Amino acid sequence: MSDMTGADLVDLDLSADTKEAAARALAERMAARGRVTDLEGFLADVAAREAQLPTGLDGGIGIPHCRSEHVTAPTLAFGRSGRGIDFGAADGPADLVFLIAAPAGADDAHLTILSSLARQLMNAEFTDALRAVADPARAAALIRGEEPAAGDEDSAERASADGEDSVAAPAAASAVAATAPATGEPQPSAAPEPPFRIVAVTSCPTGIAHTYMAAESLENAAREAGVEIVVETQGSAGFERLDPEVIAAADGVILAHDVPVREKDRFAGKPTVDTGVKAAVNRPGELIGEVRAKAARGEATAGGAAGSAGTAAATPVERGGEPGEGYGTKLRKWLMSGVSYMVPFVAAGGLLIALGFAIGGYEIDKAPSVTDHFAWAQADSWAALFFQIGGVAFAFLVPVLAGYIAYGMADRPGLVPGFVGGSIALTVNAGFLGGLAAGLISGAVVLAVQRVRIPKALRGIMPVVVIPLISAAVVGFLMFVVIGKPIASAQEAMTDWLDGLSGANAVLLGALVGLMMCFDLGGPVNKVAYTFATAGIAVSDPSDSAMKIMAAVMAAGMVPPLAMALATTVRARLFNAAERENGKAAWVLGASFISEGAIPFAAADPLRVIPSSMVGGAVTGALSMAFDATLRAPHGGIFVVPLIGNPLLYLVAVAAGVCVTTALVIVLKGLRKQARDSVTRDPGDADPSTRTPGAKQPVSA
Repeated sequence: MSDMTGADLVDLDLSADTKEAAARALAERMAARGRVTDLEGFLADVAAREAQLPTGLDGGIGIPHCRSEHVTAPTLAFGRSGRGIDFGAADGPADLVFLIAAPAGADDAHLTILSSLARQLMNAEFTDALRAVADPARAAALIRGEEPAAGDEDSAERASADGEDSVAAPAAASAVAATAPATGEPQPSAAPEPPFRIVAVTSCPTGIAHTYMAAESLENAAREAGVEIVVETQGSAGFERLDPEVIAAADGVILAHDVPVREKDRFAGKPTVDTGVKAAVNRPGELIGEVRAKAARGEATAGGAAGSAGTAAATPVERGGEPGEGYGTKLRKWLMSGVSYMVPFVAAGGLLIALGFAIGGYEIDKAPSVTDHFAWAQADSWAALFFQIGGVAFAFLVPVLAGYIAYGMADRPGLVPGFVGGSIALTVNAGFLGGLAAGLISGAVVLAVQRVRIPKALRGIMPVVVIPLISAAVVGFLMFVVIGKPIASAQEAMTDWLDGLSGANAVLLGALVGLMMCFDLGGPVNKVAYTFATAGIAVSDPSDSAMKIMAAVMAAGMVPPLAMALATTVRARLFNAAERENGKAAWVLGASFISEGAIPFAAADPLRVIPSSMVGGAVTGALSMAFDATLRAPHGGIFVVPLIGNPLLYLVAVAAGVCVTTALVIVLKGLRKQARDSVTRDPGDADPSTRTPGAKQPVSA
């Protein structure tokens, strides 16, 4: 720890007003020590981590941290603010700020030391000592553990014992149980009731700070509540799996995480509280009370205890969401779950079909099956092979969409009825609308079946026989007999409407899909536009209107990354070093139709980048429709230009949108720079000697 911090990395009079300014002040100390090679790049990584989850903790603590390729060695800088800085904690601003920097490939030993510090932050004596210390060298010594705080020796011994408990083998856990105080009233002539046993998992995106702070907080709260807890920290330094016997003996489970829990199925059948990692840091006692209440009610995840209602485990969508999300938010995530699994089939199948057209021409769709005729030396045979493989991949689009919508709602039990319903949607010509309906119905049916109380003897066959049988039968009946035909009629009406679009209406539709493609750069709105376009060409003989929409969607999706790449080339001084480096990669990403290439720029400056991108995307989409450009492939960017109808005008449309977005970004960023420069030249700050040492100017919005 001695080489990770020092007096030169301590600022006991941190004068920053914002968390960004505080991070910059501390990062500059790291850079002066040679621990940070690119200050702006490192700060961008810190900001990206902060955007995932606020790093403020109750008790006046801010702990910004990240892993970054711009860090040469694990480093910690500490600042103490007299006014307090808002890091997003519920109880107000932080006066103790710890900036933790870890290299992208930090070794386990250093990360273990950083995790020990994270646990120390839960120690009131430690934080009180840091608030009282007057010498930077002594503060650094406290952080390194070389100068224990008052009362810290006892707490260190206790923490060491707790650490042993948290990784104890079953025998050790039993020994603890034998000596722990009973939580219930002792019964006459009977052994004391054993303590309530909990197993827990903590994890955060970086795996350095919150992971271990949550573990320490849970252990402290469990000690006060008289319960036994064993915590598995899934941090950057790896993790030691809980012993299966310890899990089997547990009465409840707490999962405090902001990234997926590894091997989560180990905890099936237990009363479970599934929440974010900050909840375990800020209110561990409530979580322990909640899991005990669930155990008392007999609630359990799938495969739960006898007599329970079989409360289902958190679904994939729920695991990635926030507590208390509304139905509209969940519906959007269910739909996006299906779309995200469908997109690889779209890309693979569409590009294979496009390759078949490129080699064999547009008549290749009439070629006989390659199982009946295939000549190794004939290009047409290879073209037919690629086309037919792509067609098979496309045939999975609607079943995969429906299956994984149901999966997002009901986890694995939803897959069977979802795929069955999606296949029926194809059979009755209900298309993508039928797939959407089948997925939602399948998930709802499975959830309804799981809520039915069943005898304990039947629970073993529920996931293998009963749920697939009942849900597939119900969904099949509804799709074949009740709603399949009406949805097919609606799908046909929508197709006819698209075929009838021309002139101004077509141009307006192109502008609309262009706006949607650039609104969130790969997010839900972008995916809605993309799915709308691919639905039109995912048939054996797509209409001309459907191919025009596909062309407009792909053209607009290429605009944001290409525009950001051009802007960093034309006006490099408006962008920091990390953005200029991202601009180089954006050339390739944009040319490949990967809209996400513009996300780093949008995340850093959304108010200027996103509106500019939307305007450029709308221009490109409208021009593509006006030029009657068509596209049979759902992906590929400039690499499928030979398959585009009116390719030269299509490239003109893309170039026009890129130029519009680039110009707007440069103008808006230039105006911001002028405003910032005018603040810097303010007469009151003209004399550097009048400034408070270490003070930083807040960054403009």
